[in-house]
Amino acid sequence: MTTPPEPPRPTPGRPTPLLADVRCSPGLAIPPPRFADAVVDLPEGFVAELRRVCDMVDTEDRARAEAGVDWWPLGALWMLDQDDHSRRLPSLPGVVARPSRAEEVGAVLRLCSEHRVPVTPAAGRSGVCGAALPIHGGVALDLCALSGIVGVDGLSGVVDVRAGTFGDRFEAELRAGHGLTLGHWPQSMALSTVGGWLACRSAGQFSTRYGKIEDMVVGLEVAMADGSLVRTGGSPRAAVGPDLTQLFVGSEGTLGVITRALLRCRPLPAAEARAAYGFADFVSGIDACRHILRRGATPAVLRLYDPAESARSHHVNDKAVLLVLDEADPAIVAATMGIVAEECADAVRLDAALVEQWMGHRNDVAALGALLAKGWVVDTMEVSGPWSILTDLYRGMLDALGSVEGMRSASAHLSHSYLDGACLYVTFAARPPDPASGPAREQCYLDAWNAATGAVQASGAALSHHHGIGLNRHRFMADALGSALPVLNAVKSALDPAGVLNPGKLGQTGPFADLDWP
Repeated sequence: MTTPPEPPRPTPGRPTPLLADVRCSPGLAIPPPRFADAVVDLPEGFVAELRRVCDMVDTEDRARAEAGVDWWPLGALWMLDQDDHSRRLPSLPGVVARPSRAEEVGAVLRLCSEHRVPVTPAAGRSGVCGAALPIHGGVALDLCALSGIVGVDGLSGVVDVRAGTFGDRFEAELRAGHGLTLGHWPQSMALSTVGGWLACRSAGQFSTRYGKIEDMVVGLEVAMADGSLVRTGGSPRAAVGPDLTQLFVGSEGTLGVITRALLRCRPLPAAEARAAYGFADFVSGIDACRHILRRGATPAVLRLYDPAESARSHHVNDKAVLLVLDEADPAIVAATMGIVAEECADAVRLDAALVEQWMGHRNDVAALGALLAKGWVVDTMEVSGPWSILTDLYRGMLDALGSVEGMRSASAHLSHSYLDGACLYVTFAARPPDPASGPAREQCYLDAWNAATGAVQASGAALSHHHGIGLNRHRFMADALGSALPVLNAVKSALDPAGVLNPGKLGQTGPFADLDWP
């Protein structure tokens, strides 16, 4: 009898840069950071102390430069400025720490708190809002070495996994070694980590069936600013005071650093079905999706594209394309697809091969860097709201983007649906009057975000559905949270009294210099 091969095991991965030249070659001059005036100098002797509590510490220029970038498109535009005197790194930490154990993470945070040194946790650095940028310098806390599955409770379907585990490696081991799936498939699957998913409340492409990451988390281990390790949750449901697990989910490293997570997984699905439909317009498709969810059907994939995206991505003209995929027990799949067919009776049935085409290209993120390098200003905005406002929200955001000088394209799709509402995912592409000018590209980017976010806030929709806040949306948080912002500030002050945890993000103020931006 042949011994089955060992399943692949998560091993420490490495971030994938948005731009090919981010990995600074030896001898290549490193541009100064965009926010140089806000950088905090490391105290004398600090690096030596850091080496005593963390086994892997790097002060080399290349390592620091790589740790100062993520997938935020505006950060890429700063690096692409054609004027050598204007080219900037988004940020530049003073030192990179790479702990491999939770206790090391705690020791680094305690040291930073004692010396008032800012510390920014990161792993895959695939975020698109600048949340992983060490804008005040200090310590870049690289968690990639904190990798691997700790244990699996197969009977309960709960997996204990370290935060620095990359998504593709994690899912591969779950499937091959345990016959389980998390069901979490973000577009950044191979670029992002479990801790990053939790830090920004990530959503996967199959979320209508499986939920977002906050629906999958059972408990956490978190390193606090004072160096202590806190464990939360662990039960399917509980009434033991407020849910402290959810306090840290979405906190973007500003309240503590997630080091491990308990996640609820499911057996591999036994059946799958696919379908595609074409609606006369986007609004008709929204109504169909609402009816599907209100009837209790939750197909894993329910993606509705407006006519512009349908033509561009699926080569279907004059229609709003709806892609549907479900995977589960055969009886559940059959019932779900039956409800979908009934609610799409007035639509045109399209070739289900459209779903296969989408599956083949759904994680392709190579085009972003190429477009930015050619002078385009591009980005995506994911917001969410109740069904009652989605149509007006869609029209309002596209109208607002259309008013921005240089805007060439603005389109949307609906990608995550719930009983009470859905996520609207808006993509824009613009060419400023002078595409070779770094300041012109930056202003165009800001104009687009300010215009579209104004429409979002006027409608009462949520500022973000799954990308998070980071630095990009930082300036909108006061309006978004209103009277709740002081509550968040109070929690921050209590858990991080020195204000060193990922400062300048999530609408938080702190002891370091305010940024002269935007």
